Amino acid sequence: MIAGILNFFDALIATIRDVLPIVAIIFGFQLFVLRRRIPNLQQLLIGFAFVIVGLAFFLQGLEQALFPLGKMMAEQLTAPTFLGIDSTADTYTPDWHYYVWVYIFAAAIGFSTTIAEPSLIAVAIMANQVSGGAVGIRGLRVAVAIGVSIGIALGTYRIVSGTPLHYYIIAGYVVVMMQTLVTPKTIVALAYDSGGVTTSTVTVPLVTALGLGLASNIPGRNPLLDGFGLIAFASLFPIMSVMAYAQLSEWYANRIKKQRLDSQEE
Repeated sequence: MIAGILNFFDALIATIRDVLPIVAIIFGFQLFVLRRRIPNLQQLLIGFAFVIVGLAFFLQGLEQALFPLGKMMAEQLTAPTFLGIDSTADTYTPDWHYYVWVYIFAAAIGFSTTIAEPSLIAVAIMANQVSGGAVGIRGLRVAVAIGVSIGIALGTYRIVSGTPLHYYIIAGYVVVMMQTLVTPKTIVALAYDSGGVTTSTVTVPLVTALGLGLASNIPGRNPLLDGFGLIAFASLFPIMSVMAYAQLSEWYANRIKKQRLDSQEE
């Protein structure tokens, strides 16, 4: 208990040190460049206090829950006893198909963390408001979550198989560029932003811990070389899924429109 309180105060001090430059820039520009009084100063100071305390609690939560949880799940899912492998042998190199539950867990955790991502919720609400309801909040969130789910599952396969990361990233961005040419222009910028908002407070800690845990427990993998890279998948594949969602929506709308025209002609 005492150790947890001391760790919280350490996180609080570190957060204050990190936030101070932001506060200095904002107040400095307001007072010395714009030369205007800061409106609602008391409310702003209270808000900054909430931000600092909230970030400190968040960092404490990462250390006590999300990081250990990701590593623990990686260790359990790759344990020889769980995989049905004879761990008494001198060396064993299980094939990729032994880790089916790893891929399923990675896909599930990618989907669930993305649905709960606060930044994605904010972007979906703003996109819905700006588009006049044309972009659905739930539809966008589910499309992004499916992309993250597929991306992280494929990223765990890359760690298990040991294949080079750049092959996947290059191939992925080639697909993105091809999709960009045929996707409705109104959705392209939103799709690219959707890839960025997934790498935020909820997704990054758990996915990073999962990748490092897998690379640390799979024989022949290096945590530094193979453990990182899942975030790149989590950023790339939502771009594809959102543009695919837009393309399917446009195709479905055109199909309905054509059916109506055909029925009117009859």
